[in-house]
Amino acid sequence: MLGSALLNALINVLDLLLTIYIWLIIARAILSWVMPYAYHPVTNFLYKVTEPLLRPFRRLIPPISGLDLSPLVVIFMIYFLKEILSRLKIKLSLFF
Repeated sequence: MLGSALLNALINVLDLLLTIYIWLIIARAILSWVMPYAYHPVTNFLYKVTEPLLRPFRRLIPPISGLDLSPLVVIFMIYFLKEILSRLKIKLSLFF
């Protein structure tokens, strides 16, 4: 019982963190359109948090007409991971 509750809580926390990360990527994409002040603390934070995950995809997917599609690909992959977590949560609830 305690193990399933702990695992369920862990899955919920991971799901929340993934949702927050999606919103950080969206915020970074919007900021890239308006070109804010480069040394602003919010801009620096968004770039430091999202760049490690976006950089490998940016190397694999070249820009199309100047449009960077790596945030879109990363968001789709995060949604895929969230779906796996939700199915795992359902299976755990049936098991315990």
